[in-house]
Amino acid sequence: MKLIADSGSTKTHWCVVDLGAKVKEVVTDGINPFYQSQQDIVALLDSQLIDGVKEYQIDEICFYGAGCSFPEKKLIVSQALVRFFSAATVEVQSDLLGAARALLQHDEGIACILGTGSNSCYYNGKEIVQNVSPLGFILGDEGSGAVLGKLFVADCLKNQMPEWIRDRFFDEYELTPAEIMDKVYKQPFPNRFLAKFTPFLLEHLEEPQIFNLVFDSFDAFFVRNVMQYPLEEMKIGFTGSIAYYFRDTLEIVASEHGLEISEIQQSPMEGLVKYHSF
Repeated sequence: MKLIADSGSTKTHWCVVDLGAKVKEVVTDGINPFYQSQQDIVALLDSQLIDGVKEYQIDEICFYGAGCSFPEKKLIVSQALVRFFSAATVEVQSDLLGAARALLQHDEGIACILGTGSNSCYYNGKEIVQNVSPLGFILGDEGSGAVLGKLFVADCLKNQMPEWIRDRFFDEYELTPAEIMDKVYKQPFPNRFLAKFTPFLLEHLEEPQIFNLVFDSFDAFFVRNVMQYPLEEMKIGFTGSIAYYFRDTLEIVASEHGLEISEIQQSPMEGLVKYHSF
């Protein structure tokens, strides 16, 4: 049996697969070796995953994760997994390669992620051959949940949003400006904290200030990332919760650049199960 994992900074989707069919699915907190040590990941696996899959004989693990682009980061995750699955072969790859395989299978094209973070690549049907570095939510990650949340919170705190929107936001999330500053600058995983405000943006997307904020951030994603790849006759696919729930706005922005999105998936898991079934 295979254990396939799609991991972002917020959550990890695990799927036990046998002969191309899903057997069991488990959702845990996100795993990102840029922010978590091997010991942190071992503790997370022990408390949130193992009980859910221990009845299955796992022979192969295919883990796709945020922060898994560099060999030393892949090693952190693989060593944590081997602690519990010593008999299994373990492949750790970037979430971006997972997105490309899920969206494009063995076809050439542009694969994009818009979730808590954002990323993109040119995929030749076998491997990633070009990638504009996402740079994280402080320097990049345009269009991501973390950046949308960051921009919105900043506009609220600097009185750039209508008063009724600011008041509704603070009331709904029971937050004060001081608590926001503490969560962003002093607490772990500020990207997760900021990304959790995107449902509020979706709910109020018809408000011009919020629509323009989302539109401009998606536009920046295309300008600063997608437009750097060879685009002629290329499939362009998106995966991730932000791409899925804000798809109408995303497709408007794409059309402004003369592009058409071929596919938008909420999660790459279905595509990864298909990819690893052959």
